[in-house]
Order: sequence, then C-alpha cells, then structure tokens
Amino acid sequence: MAGSQRDKGERFLALHGEAGAFVMPNAWDAGSALLLAAEGFPAVATTSAGVAFARGLPDYQDRIDRDLMLAACRSVADAVDLPVSGDLEAGYGDAPEAVAETIRRSVAAGLVGGSIEDHSGDPDRPLFDRALAVERIRAAREAAAATGIPYVLTARAECYLVGHPDPLAEAIARCNLYREAGADCLYAPGVSDPAEIATLAREIDGPLNVVMGLAGAALTVPRLAELGVKRISVGGSLARLALGALRRAAREIAQDGSFGYAAEAIPDAELTAFFSGRTRETP
Repeated sequence: MAGSQRDKGERFLALHGEAGAFVMPNAWDAGSALLLAAEGFPAVATTSAGVAFARGLPDYQDRIDRDLMLAACRSVADAVDLPVSGDLEAGYGDAPEAVAETIRRSVAAGLVGGSIEDHSGDPDRPLFDRALAVERIRAAREAAAATGIPYVLTARAECYLVGHPDPLAEAIARCNLYREAGADCLYAPGVSDPAEIATLAREIDGPLNVVMGLAGAALTVPRLAELGVKRISVGGSLARLALGALRRAAREIAQDGSFGYAAEAIPDAELTAFFSGRTRETP
C-alpha cells in the first residue's frame, strides 16, 4: 500500500539525519522514475534539465514555465512510492512571495522536498544579493511549514556555476545563511575537488548535497561519505546519458546502415511487464 505524502515527507527528513550518505538520482518522467525506484534508491529527485531536454528546450530558467515543470514533477511523484524532491530552479520569480507560491504548489503536486537556486539570471549580477536570497529561502520555509506536510527545503548556492571569484568562501557563507533561514539541506553545485567538498561539509552547518555524473568527477559514494557528504544527486546526467544513447543509435543507422544498438536495448516484453505493474523486478 502506498504511503501518504506525510509518510514520505517524514521518511525523507529522516534520511538527512541518518549516518552515512544516500543517493537520490534524478528522473524526468514517470518511466525513468519507476526504473530508478526499482533499483532500491530511498528517494528520487526531478531534473529541470531532463524535463527541458525531453521537450526540445534548453536548460534555462523560465524556458519551461512553472505549470509545466510542476506537472512533470507530479508525474514523477505519482509514479513512485518514494519521497520525491523537485528541481524548482530559482522558484519561478525573484520575489520571496513568488518562491513561496512555488513551494505551496510543489506540495500540492505531491512533492515532499524542493530546491531553490540563488542564480538571478542577470549576467551582470548572476547571484541574488545575499539579503534577498535569504528572504527567498525564509519565505520558502514558511510556505512549506504552513502546508503541514514535512518538507525538505534545499537551498542552492550557485557560486561555482556562475564563476564567482571565490566560490568556496561564498558558498559557505551563503549556505550557512540559508540554513539559518530554514533550509534543511545545502547544495553548492559544480564543486568536484575532494578537498573543497570536505571543507564545505565541515564548514556548512547542515547536511550537504553534491552532484555527481559530471565529466571528470570520479568520486564514489563511500568516498563522498568519508568527505562528509550526506546526499548525492546526479542532476541531468541520466537524461543526458539516455539522449546520448539515442544519438549514438541514430548515427549508427544513418552512417553505417546497421542496427547493433538493439543489443543494448531492454526487451519490449520486459518493459511491458515492468510498467504493467505485474512485476517490479529490474528489467
């Protein structure tokens, strides 16, 4: 029997207080979510990049509007009996009130967690001013609390991705401010150096999420746990992997006239049985 949204929220919060690290892979639709759930992961996230790419759009804030993104999040949350955290980009509005509305609507979509970026989208000032960024997280926390559903709020410091001159120090400062404002998990995407990851984990007063699946990032789950990481996500890398396989197959057909790619495909009968609900064994 499927757990309630409250049960999922409580499970998700508990994961962030347990010993060691856990992996929360990122899905972009119901099918990818079901395949990930079958592998035994304790939670799933969405990926804004995967949702955008599946619709032929780039991974940019506001290229997919809030309604469409939350509909994609709902399809994932409805598909699996797992806690689902949404990639809510920058909250679909600069003002704290806009972020609060996004959080409320994410709960209505079945999510028990969500991440909010501090990337402003302004190339001249790519990060929101600290004071505004903190107010956005505080508004998100208050909105989540008002729903009565346990909700893991993840605050993202985009310092590495926007090319800040001192991303480590700025990420630490921002993440600690976001923690004080009510964030449950902190995230500085783009960091890959083990020493910097360890510093982030040590200096940030809260559970740290890191993203793997990026080129050149060869750290393992046990190693990340040793560094102090609590949660590991994979961003859009699985969606990019799926699209990479599609392009390789297409090029094989177009350039070589062969169909060897089919040897790597999951058989139709296995996928049909899997998605029918008759079995949840890994295809």
